Amino acid sequence: MKQKLSWKKLFVHLILIAGLGVTIFPFLWMVLTSFKTSGEAMAIPPTIFPKKFITEAYTQIVRSLPFVRIYLNTIFSTVVTVLAQLLFCSMAGYAFARIKFPFRNVIFILLLSVLMVPGQIFLIPQYLIIQKMGLLDTIPALFIPNLFSAFGTFLMRQFFLSLPEELEEAAIIDGCSRYQIFGRIMLPLVKPGLVTLSIFTFKFAWNDFMWPLIVNTSPKNMILGPALSTLQGQYTTQYPMQMAGAVMAVIPVILVFFIFQKQFIEGVAQSGIKG
Repeated sequence: MKQKLSWKKLFVHLILIAGLGVTIFPFLWMVLTSFKTSGEAMAIPPTIFPKKFITEAYTQIVRSLPFVRIYLNTIFSTVVTVLAQLLFCSMAGYAFARIKFPFRNVIFILLLSVLMVPGQIFLIPQYLIIQKMGLLDTIPALFIPNLFSAFGTFLMRQFFLSLPEELEEAAIIDGCSRYQIFGRIMLPLVKPGLVTLSIFTFKFAWNDFMWPLIVNTSPKNMILGPALSTLQGQYTTQYPMQMAGAVMAVIPVILVFFIFQKQFIEGVAQSGIKG
């Protein structure tokens, strides 16, 4: 029996190691390619390690793109998006969960219907709205359509529904207003939900590609995703420079994860959202 369990455990560990290798290999390939020459990056058969580690690709990408400006645009757009969604989605989620108002369920169903259609359908209406506002090719155009989300509202509503109603009743007896109940009592209790929403919003905003590519054309007003896509040539592509840009784009995300990994794991685990 012990031998059977040991073989089963070994088999499971081998599968996990294989999965780890499949996951890490593309990232290692990206990092190693950023230190290669163009000839080595396109060599057939491909070479994993460069003959000599050079940093020319990193120098070239900083020269060819306003990389500091693009970095700041991405950070600013991501921070504004995360903070706005935490505010608006938590308020809307609390209203749908706790406040009884006319047509509450109908409005909530209409809100959820937004999740049932592809996001590309909203690109043209959003573009026309931003155009009429005179914000095309500006920094606010990057995050204005993302200040609120149906998914965030649904997520926060579920967290507020999990709290006992007796807390609100006791607060009302003590004379608390609706704003005081929301800000001082309910909001601190749904911290895992706020962390979870922050995770998903940060990931979406940092990796956003389609909308920024459509609404902004100037390199100085782009974020990382669309800016790196401009390195793709019509006939040839400087793969080392493209990989160098990808490495520089991934570094902040990795740092944020290592700093807040405990909160990230707790938030995702307590939300019940896996995968």
